[in-house]
Amino acid sequence: MIPSVLPTYARAPLSFTKGEGSWLTEADGTRYLDLGAGIAVNALGHANPDLVAALTEQAGKLWHTSNLYQIPNQQRLADLLVEHTFADTVFFTNSGTEAAELAIKMARKYWYDKGQPERINIITFAGSFHGRSTGAISASGGEKMVKGMGPLLPGFIHLPFGDHDALRAAVDDKTAAILVEPIQGEGGIRALSDACLKGMRDLCDATGTLLILDEVQCGMGRTGKLFAHEWAGITPDIMMVAKGIGGGFPLGAVLATETAASGMTAGTHGSTYGGNPLACAVGTRVMEIIADDAFLAEVNRKAALFRQGLEALVASHPKVFEAVRGHGLMLGLKCTALNTDIVKAGYARHLITVPAADNVIRLLPALNIPDTDIAEALTRLDATATAVENAA
Repeated sequence: MIPSVLPTYARAPLSFTKGEGSWLTEADGTRYLDLGAGIAVNALGHANPDLVAALTEQAGKLWHTSNLYQIPNQQRLADLLVEHTFADTVFFTNSGTEAAELAIKMARKYWYDKGQPERINIITFAGSFHGRSTGAISASGGEKMVKGMGPLLPGFIHLPFGDHDALRAAVDDKTAAILVEPIQGEGGIRALSDACLKGMRDLCDATGTLLILDEVQCGMGRTGKLFAHEWAGITPDIMMVAKGIGGGFPLGAVLATETAASGMTAGTHGSTYGGNPLACAVGTRVMEIIADDAFLAEVNRKAALFRQGLEALVASHPKVFEAVRGHGLMLGLKCTALNTDIVKAGYARHLITVPAADNVIRLLPALNIPDTDIAEALTRLDATATAVENAA
């Protein structure tokens, strides 16, 4: 008999009833150190007092009106995002998947309105993940996501990750945009180099192609800058944001330049819940905290501390770990042992990590994780690695 919750997840045998900071608690009181943060969502930790206050205050005033009317909280958050980024305009969604759908539509509508409707192709890369809708899985193209889900949407060109020659050859007079994650999350914490991102920007400038960045997982301070592309000194035309922007409350956004968004006029897109007062009250507080230079400096300091410990861990356990990947607090351990075995062994030591492709475990802690919790995380990772070695 099928369970009442559709069984599309291979869930761990854990059920949490409370969270505080970097810790999750089961019903029996057992506490787990959380290095997953809900897959980079709880950017400021569980039950962050500032976010609880923002949500509670708004909940007592107004929950939902729809986008038929002006939403002051939405305007405030949009203004903050425009102030701190390349963008001229913002559309709010409920998730990264919804942000992907709009980014795809926006790029194609841009070329349609320019009198070049044949420019519909969007170039993406192996190992990418842009969401679970039909459009998003068509963009990613990975067999795990698309098998049995056809027919898929046309208009996507899938290239090998990091193949610059293939990318240059693929851009032609039917190309609308390049869609890429500066750091692949699900794909195994695989980062594009600054030179590669600059090369993509130059290629787009030379051909008129739009550059769409998916910063759903690597954005919102995760790498030590507000958005990961800032390290390369470039800007996109369109950017997808979600996960950390809501600090745990469902929220996403598409940010764009005025030019890239020029085709999106009244009636071309919409969302019933997107940008609702509750989400935007929380998102505004998240932005106020994370966009602060002092906060980002602390993320970089914590990241250096954590990475130093992880490098030592790799050196101590070569039969379990191979290398450290990533930037800031978006880190991955490339594993020698099976990554899922390491994740499970972590559970036994009350430690939460997240598996990814390419035999990697992701470490995505709250951006404000205390130094003491970083030290505890390294201790538990060391014990986990020893247990995996002993079980081999």
